Amino acid sequence: MAAAQTPALAPSAPHIPVLLDEVLEGLAIAPGEVHVDATFGAGGYSRAMLAAGASVHGFDRDPDAAATGAELAAQSEGRFVFHAGRFSQLAQMLRAAGVVQVDGIVFDIGVSSMQLDQAERGFSFQYDGPLDMRMGQDGLSAADFVNTADEGDIADILYLYGEERQSRRIARAIVAARPLQRTLELATVVRKALGYRPGAPKDPATRTFQAIRIHVNGELDELREGLVAAEAMLAPGGRLAVVSFHSLEDRIVKRFLKARSGSEGAGSRHLPDHPGQRRAPSFEKPARPTRAGEAECARNPRARSATLRVAVRSDAPAWGTHDDAERQAA
Repeated sequence: MAAAQTPALAPSAPHIPVLLDEVLEGLAIAPGEVHVDATFGAGGYSRAMLAAGASVHGFDRDPDAAATGAELAAQSEGRFVFHAGRFSQLAQMLRAAGVVQVDGIVFDIGVSSMQLDQAERGFSFQYDGPLDMRMGQDGLSAADFVNTADEGDIADILYLYGEERQSRRIARAIVAARPLQRTLELATVVRKALGYRPGAPKDPATRTFQAIRIHVNGELDELREGLVAAEAMLAPGGRLAVVSFHSLEDRIVKRFLKARSGSEGAGSRHLPDHPGQRRAPSFEKPARPTRAGEAECARNPRARSATLRVAVRSDAPAWGTHDDAERQAA
């Protein structure tokens, strides 16, 4: 429905977001509602939300997204506002703009196609570029990390964020090859350390690049804080839609919604159960996760790993930041 109207707003939109139709169905936008695109990128979700009749606030920490955001704001007759900042800050930034509550929020977690396709951003091992990977283009770069971190710290990051079983072997190879300044230099080191054979179904550098990117951008903490911010800003009946692309992200979303919807069953085995102290669920029981169909995966290979989770905000007060019980339960 809304996706078919999207070109009327911006016929040159460079990317079609993953699971767009399913996200729009989950958001169930009614004309006049206020929605948030927490990961603006190239603006695909925002355009579709505008076409469905919503007013939209878009967030992105990447300075490259700001020009697209300004262009869309100029086209939207006041119905779109771009916020240059992290989505973990969306509650503060929306309130500063005079917005008290919103009707829907969508997150598309991880690196965007726009970032991957630009060799100079250093996110992809498919192109030769500077070893950067910074979404906000500030702070610690991937090169800073691999060239200065202790071998043990590198191994821990690769294991924790890349689920890389050969993390120690790769970390030794990285330290031995320093300094590393280019994406293909790092990819070559990883491939050599793991005995890469051309034509293998998955490039062995995939997990290493994922882990380093997550680390330098603080992505998992950002996701946790963003979910808490979304809970704070959603009106009763408001809809949350989160698209994730690997198990680490999806696990965080799943556990957050499970805890906040009261679906955990008995409490943590590490803590005493005090029924009188249980909080009222801040979300209704979430819908079953959705994954892309064969047709979308054929059009966009990135969709193969995508998972969408949707939940509806209850009228109970927001829980706020993660407490000790939630950390134990996770």
